[in-house]
Amino acid sequence: MVHKLLKFGKKVLTQNWCIEMSQRPYVWQMVKEAINNLEGKASYSEIKDYIKQHYDDVNENTITAQIIVSTVNHKSRIHYPENNKPRRANSQYDFLFKTGRGQVELYNPEKHGIWEIAEDDFGKLIVKMQSEEVPSIKDEDERTDLAFPLESHLRDFIAQNIKSIKINGKNVMLYVDDSDNDGIEYKTGVGRIDILAVDDDGNFIVFELKLQKGPDCAVGQVLRYMGWVKENLAADKNVTGVIVSKKANDKIKYAALMVPDIYLFEYELSFKINEVNLDNK
Repeated sequence: MVHKLLKFGKKVLTQNWCIEMSQRPYVWQMVKEAINNLEGKASYSEIKDYIKQHYDDVNENTITAQIIVSTVNHKSRIHYPENNKPRRANSQYDFLFKTGRGQVELYNPEKHGIWEIAEDDFGKLIVKMQSEEVPSIKDEDERTDLAFPLESHLRDFIAQNIKSIKINGKNVMLYVDDSDNDGIEYKTGVGRIDILAVDDDGNFIVFELKLQKGPDCAVGQVLRYMGWVKENLAADKNVTGVIVSKKANDKIKYAALMVPDIYLFEYELSFKINEVNLDNK
């Protein structure tokens, strides 16, 4: 009889645990709850502190990422899957407005204007006010060559789909620091990292895109960034380098072979042009 009671008690506890977990809000909902309870204006740190006080075991990088996702005028919000299509800022993820570095308040269209995610001439997503014109090709750093948009598109595509990439069998997400700098073109003392990410355990991953760089340059550059990250950010965490290229030739394979913390990835691009069928022709 005692054995049966113990089994029944365990079953009830398990059911209650499942119910409790199913009622746990998403992180973006935690952020929204926090800003509403902080008088509609707060710093990233204040939002994180609120969530820590009310919910257990929430990753700080995830909180920061969801703040960016939900901020209508944050240029980096397009790098997250929630914002991977053009739209006006009127979804469930559009409730914050950036007022300064690491500072946000509740978004009010009447006060802040109507913001949107739009496409430029190359189909690249940008964040802008609805009343602003989309920048033309020539406006983009005054460069009209295809190499620039190709690199930025590849970088943005990897950033938007980074959760589908596994390094050492672990999930990866964009790194965001306390100063509201995300991992896209992350500024360091030795240059800009194409993409800086972290895995589930907080280990750092440095992505270097090798579109036009030679193999020696790419390996040397990623090692330089890895060293800077280890010295300035990683502390006791590991740092891994990932070189993304169209084709990994023998030169870069031999170089990477001698560095155990560097991985090689290849990307594929396809282009297709189709005639538009016009009924009146």
